[in-house]
Amino acid sequence: MRVGILALQGDVREHAAAIHRLGAEPVEIRTPDAIDHLDALVLPGGESTTISLLLDRSGLRARLAAWVSAGRPTLGTCAGLVLLADEVLDGRPDQRSIGGLPIAVRRNGFGRQRYSFEAEVQSSDGGEPFEAVFIRAPRIERVLDGTTVLAELVIDGSPEPVVVESGHCIGCSFHPELAGDDRLHRRLLELAETTTAV
Repeated sequence: MRVGILALQGDVREHAAAIHRLGAEPVEIRTPDAIDHLDALVLPGGESTTISLLLDRSGLRARLAAWVSAGRPTLGTCAGLVLLADEVLDGRPDQRSIGGLPIAVRRNGFGRQRYSFEAEVQSSDGGEPFEAVFIRAPRIERVLDGTTVLAELVIDGSPEPVVVESGHCIGCSFHPELAGDDRLHRRLLELAETTTAV
């Protein structure tokens, strides 16, 4: 199984290591034709505005949008979550998301770099909690119809969604690749098994 990792910015190596641990082949994506013959795609963290601009310069935006709109398996973490959100509440005028996840997010909603933190995130299915690393993390402010919450962070006694899924798209506010927890990558591969490679 071949899993593309958008390699314009972000934790490409760490995502590749997770994919490799699960027995799949990681493929770095920098050009539109590199998306051919993939089974799944990872949109890693980084700076969401910069990634948005690089998508235009590289010619990748249209290919990624077509991939997501076709229901192909996609995991977006941190800035990747912002790219997948149908609504970005505080985006810059020159920043455009790809869409695909029926949610509204706020960039850096948990605070800027100096407010980065680690926390235990509760899995909605009652499974083992995630040890989550939040770095300039986006905050999911609205979950719309058709979206399932997979994990929540409890803040002052109130649970907030931090991992969501809709169709074949998974979005995550934190960095699972930095904690060495491969469950979301495994879920991506499970989704890929139900689809046909392009």
